[in-house]
Amino acid sequence: MVIGGAEDKLGRRTILGEFVRAAGGPDARIAVVATASSLGPEIVEVYDALFRKLGAASVVSTRPESRDEAHDPALVAQLEEATGIFMTGGNQLKLSGVVSGTPFGDALVAAHERGVVVAGTSAGASIQSSHMVAFGSGGATPKQRMTQVAAGLGLVRSSVIDQHFDQRNRYGRLLMIVAQSPQLLGIGVDEDTAAVIDHEPTTAQDGSPGPVREVLSVLGKGAVTIMDPSRMTSNAHEARRSAPLLASGVQLHVLPAGARFDLTTRTLLPEVARPDPAEVAEMTAAGDDLRKLARDIAAGDAGPSVLRRRQARKRRVGEPVDD
Repeated sequence: MVIGGAEDKLGRRTILGEFVRAAGGPDARIAVVATASSLGPEIVEVYDALFRKLGAASVVSTRPESRDEAHDPALVAQLEEATGIFMTGGNQLKLSGVVSGTPFGDALVAAHERGVVVAGTSAGASIQSSHMVAFGSGGATPKQRMTQVAAGLGLVRSSVIDQHFDQRNRYGRLLMIVAQSPQLLGIGVDEDTAAVIDHEPTTAQDGSPGPVREVLSVLGKGAVTIMDPSRMTSNAHEARRSAPLLASGVQLHVLPAGARFDLTTRTLLPEVARPDPAEVAEMTAAGDDLRKLARDIAAGDAGPSVLRRRQARKRRVGEPVDD
């Protein structure tokens, strides 16, 4: 789960609730990795309270602050026991510098590969891609050297992820990266929005198992922007320092909540209808009323509610009450 930052923690908590549900709900064992944050224990306390309120069975702090600590077998064991891992926001370069290439980082990748739900917000989102935005300025126009790229954990392959995307106007810097590396898919995630990436099996024409595909679906209030530069034309190889870049032929996908995208084939998928919970509750209540009305009609003048009213009247006037 790639969260663009500033996820709702006070209202419906849709994204955090989905994370807890996917991690096992009442059986969820969540490890909070707060290495990127500049805050103290309070950042873990916030997520501890939130995840427990949302029904998680246990929440533990798993926070290496140095590469030496990232070799600690006890911290590695906490990841091995988790059903969900949540990486907080902060400084993604610090997070990458501490965990990447250590037993802790290897355990995080291994957990993802065996099916543990890995979520990250802001900095914790950026590190999930193979190539990570380290830092850089905002702006709509891609310019040479406007951002710096470092290695990510590679949970989302052949991609680069940016967060707070629309709110901080980060279109230009993501375009700059894909202009320089057109084999990468650029993924920009808005605040209070999540790109939920599932590994789905496929079936070949002969009925045998096909390759597993990565399918991205969008959850939350904003959108996920995808830039596919596979057929683009760029002058990134010759543009001078800070000069605007030529970026022509980039295929752009802006995906609101409910949209689905195949990251393997880089194609939009048909949207799966998801009924509004409030509408479902309203229709259920209406169905109950209709069933009660049908029973009363079928019983003529002897429906359960009619009988109760008739018996109450007889009691008031002292008449015998039928069994």
